[in-house]
Amino acid sequence: MSIIKRTIAVITGTRAEYGLLKNLLHEIKNDPELQLQIIATSMHLSPEFGFTYQLIEKDSFYIDAKIEMLLSSDTAIGVAKSVGVGILGFADAFERLKPDIIVVLGDRFEILAAVQTAMIMKIPVAHIHGGELTQGAIDDSIRHAIAKMSHLHFTAAEVYRKRVIQLGESPDRVFNYGAPGVERIKKIKLLSKKDLEKVLDFQFGNPAFLVTYHPATLLLDKIKDELSYLFSALDAFPQAHIIFTKSNADEAGRLINQQIDLYAEKNSDRIKTYTSMGDLDYLSTLQNCDVVIGNSSSGIIEAPTLHKPTVNIGHRQDGRLLADSIIQSGATVDEIQKAIQKALSNEFKQVVENTVSPYDSGKTAEMIKNKIKNVDLKKLLQKKFFDAISDSLEKVAMVDEIRSEMTSS
Repeated sequence: MSIIKRTIAVITGTRAEYGLLKNLLHEIKNDPELQLQIIATSMHLSPEFGFTYQLIEKDSFYIDAKIEMLLSSDTAIGVAKSVGVGILGFADAFERLKPDIIVVLGDRFEILAAVQTAMIMKIPVAHIHGGELTQGAIDDSIRHAIAKMSHLHFTAAEVYRKRVIQLGESPDRVFNYGAPGVERIKKIKLLSKKDLEKVLDFQFGNPAFLVTYHPATLLLDKIKDELSYLFSALDAFPQAHIIFTKSNADEAGRLINQQIDLYAEKNSDRIKTYTSMGDLDYLSTLQNCDVVIGNSSSGIIEAPTLHKPTVNIGHRQDGRLLADSIIQSGATVDEIQKAIQKALSNEFKQVVENTVSPYDSGKTAEMIKNKIKNVDLKKLLQKKFFDAISDSLEKVAMVDEIRSEMTSS
């Protein structure tokens, strides 16, 4: 008698997101009672961003659907149109694949397109990394919107679990299982500095910096000036060898990448840029660098686990839970330079060494897989708004009534 397998479709649109999902993909693939489907979209299918769907296939995963949606534009209009194109593609893919549930991670516009489509087509959604804040980017609103259209929630910390519940999601559907990226670091065998230098054909200097800078999509008016300040601050460390990983396909992302390329050309003896490094090479670089610089979530979530200091610039990550190893910096030359100097100091190195990540909860991928595997899908689509405010008001009213009775007696 053949087993009817539960079909789980995992959607991925970027190189970084795929790395975070990889352990979960293996968990689902290796479970005999589950059927894994992978839907690749957006940057994965773009030559400009390195055709990173090939990394998925290289890892021996089969891609069940490829959804072209990314327009060659990084304007707000271009991003909005990409979402529309994505909805058309996801509708066709979901109709053909007929997944029992879809799994998404994070807060990008391609995931918004997928989740909108699933909601209309009455397909349950499991969302990873909800409840977080990034108040300098539209990602913040996208993340909360995805949470409201989702049916299962897997947050990276307890404060984020409480925030998802605050949005009206039922507590028995919201689980703090930690960050997949933290677990990924603990399971993967990273390259030594010697082996990494050979693979990258790049010599790590003393110091070595890993820089990733994304657009703060709600604060784009000074993006060129802020990049100029960053480059000037890096010039204050002429001995440093620097690896830049380029920006995503967000509004103004291409502008940032153009400026990075121009800066790298002027400093080709000590700077190398990457559109996509791949999971192993990126995490190995993270392990072997001296300071992580920029405004990427990787510096917030993954870097503390490897005991690396992060200089977090500007407001893009405002609202996130920060480990002690993270130095908040303004965007001026002087502020960035001083933050890097602090990160390199012996005193701060001791702080970093003793840092404990707030995003670590153990067997993240296995716990997520088991919950998705065993949940009752028939009841999942029907959501009831969890009104914590109403409950609190009722409790206050009860207390007031008791006090009133005690006073009158």
